[in-house]
Amino acid sequence: MKNNMKKSILAFAVVGMTLTGAAGVYAGTQMQKINAYLNHQISIQVDGKTYAPVDGKGQPLAPISYNGTTYLPVRALAEVLKVPVNYDGDRQLVQIGSKTADISKSNVVLTEVNYTKAQLEDVAKAFAKFETFEAPYAPQQMAKGDAFKMVGASDDGVNLIFNHMTVTVSPRDYAYEYEGKTITLSNGVQAKWYTPSDTPMLSFKQDDRFVTLSSPDGKTSQAELEKVAASVAKLK
Repeated sequence: MKNNMKKSILAFAVVGMTLTGAAGVYAGTQMQKINAYLNHQISIQVDGKTYAPVDGKGQPLAPISYNGTTYLPVRALAEVLKVPVNYDGDRQLVQIGSKTADISKSNVVLTEVNYTKAQLEDVAKAFAKFETFEAPYAPQQMAKGDAFKMVGASDDGVNLIFNHMTVTVSPRDYAYEYEGKTITLSNGVQAKWYTPSDTPMLSFKQDDRFVTLSSPDGKTSQAELEKVAASVAKLK
């Protein structure tokens, strides 16, 4: 029943995002000017508890009333319902849940990551900062069109930064405290999708460490990340 509630509320919310975006902006050929009202009389409950939506700056958001229908802010509702939401400006597309549900895993094509000698040295140095954790690990493949940029070490592990993907290798498992969806990678390893914020993350245990992949800009699909995850291996 809870899932049905999420679907129905978000269906309202998506349309609400479209309408609120249309107010005052008329350049797009598919935009239509409307007259709507911010309805401060309407209160919202989520799972029986009062909920007051706010924007990214903490400012209150009010439902919009238009032609007898109430519209709610999509991002605020998605966050309280623990459903990832993303807006792809290039495609004028609101994405709720998986950003790439339309991409079939069978159609995923990856390319090899050709690390330069200098990059491999930098990766090795980053891992060498951790006692008993010195062996460097990195993905051997990446999504087509992506590129390795840099590596950095933090107190929690090593971050391999690509243009459209981040791969974190850590001695700690940060996914265990979150609910998520368990999947099996193509190499037979069990992995878990979870969403601690707006960006879905894929985590799995490999040898003595935990690997987490994500695409902060949403350009690498979940299907691609799952294929990349299966390519993570110890560097020689």
